[in-house]
Amino acid sequence: MSVRPRKALGQHFLTDPNILGVIGRLASLEPDDVVVEIGPGLGVLTRFLAERVAFVHAVEVDRRLERELMEIPRTRIHWGDALALDLSAFEPPPRKLVSNLPYNIATPIVVESLELATIDAWCVMVQREVADRFFAEPSTKAYGAVSVLVRLAAERTGFHPVSREVFRPRPNVDSALVAFRRVAPAAAASVKRLVEAAFSHRRKTLANSLALTGLCPRERAVAALAAIGRPAGARAEELEPGEFVALAEALE
Repeated sequence: MSVRPRKALGQHFLTDPNILGVIGRLASLEPDDVVVEIGPGLGVLTRFLAERVAFVHAVEVDRRLERELMEIPRTRIHWGDALALDLSAFEPPPRKLVSNLPYNIATPIVVESLELATIDAWCVMVQREVADRFFAEPSTKAYGAVSVLVRLAAERTGFHPVSREVFRPRPNVDSALVAFRRVAPAAAASVKRLVEAAFSHRRKTLANSLALTGLCPRERAVAALAAIGRPAGARAEELEPGEFVALAEALE
């Protein structure tokens, strides 16, 4: 390996090509697909994608990888932080997000990508505990803000545990591939603010959490909970994703 991964960037380079077939199957790659890949690393997945789809947008922050990533056909390298770049301005517009996501930005990348209207399918490799959160059920330990936001917009279509041995350096955590497809637009800004505030104090009741974050007074939150049939002492972890939409409407 010519470039040493940087822990500060959450880099664990994919080096085993045997996992690529699984990614291709879960991503349901088509010849006319336009794919965005975040954190291409050494370009193992990038090359695989470029051989099977119409175009790849690869977003990389680490300029040390330029030699590894240049000259890949049907691929444009966008240098910069994926969370700071305007992915909606990419041409041609990406339809799928297929990535071995850097550990330190995996959750925000998925949440932000839900707002890209052109993207209708995802296949991402993330830490196993992060993958479990995406489609966690209410009242489970994994259920949280990201679960609500992902489930409001998408449904899971595939899941595959991934060995630590496919990465260099070998991570200290398990990973998984999770695939999902869009079934609805991303949550409205008001719903997203509510969800993030609701889970900001997990040991508090939902009404208290909303008050503590300054989203609304506790009394108003209690009244809104009553309007959707929930008691004043309800916790965010108990609500179904759709109930957050109803709660946001009740708070308007």
